[in-house]
Amino acid sequence: MTLEVTDLVGGYSQIPVLKQVSFTVAKGQLVGLIGLNGAGKSTTINHIIGLLRPQKGSIKINGVSLSKDSKRYKQSIAYVPESPILYEELTLKEHIDLTIMAYNLDEKQAWQRAQKLLTTFRLDKKLDWFPANFSKGMKQKVMIVCAFLTDADLFIIDEPFLGLDPLAIRDLLALIAERKAQGAAILMSTHVLDTAQNYCDKFVLLNEGQVTASGSLAELQAKYGNSQATLADLYLQMIERN
Repeated sequence: MTLEVTDLVGGYSQIPVLKQVSFTVAKGQLVGLIGLNGAGKSTTINHIIGLLRPQKGSIKINGVSLSKDSKRYKQSIAYVPESPILYEELTLKEHIDLTIMAYNLDEKQAWQRAQKLLTTFRLDKKLDWFPANFSKGMKQKVMIVCAFLTDADLFIIDEPFLGLDPLAIRDLLALIAERKAQGAAILMSTHVLDTAQNYCDKFVLLNEGQVTASGSLAELQAKYGNSQATLADLYLQMIERN
């Protein structure tokens, strides 16, 4: 097991947003974190990446918590945020160099991987560009390149399809499938439910800070008694019941 979230209670104040949230993401598994705005998806992710500390419960990656070994925990994660976060004073090349240093990667091997990713996302001619020169979609691609440059055990991808063109979405999904096959665990938050249904192995459905249901599409269909329902159908049915 790579990611284990157990009875997580937390939020941004003493009043918890998350209430006893529990789920796992295993090696070689893509899990979709599904919920309406305000359901607790971003709060959950912020706890996992260490921006927020749990009020109760635990979060472990390969059995290690942030409090037990923060360096090992953080180097196990690669994160692609919904809104790109880049350093305005650094070029694309310098962002890649920084990632290599932060994750203590072998420079030669990392740059070989980077060149392949840069070519895939059509950024290979833009190594000397600064963030000010990039569109939002291009900034998102920079974040993807930097994340998948690493050897992380857990990839956390927050609303990855916003701002990406259809070709980049195809390439990202292929990249996710490749890392899954190599044994990485991937947690993806998205509102694009038809794409999630086609690519995710399991789903965690959040509503008002609680896990209302989790499992594969077939397991969710069985839970809600509708073997023909889409993921969108099931989520709307869950909301109406609650």
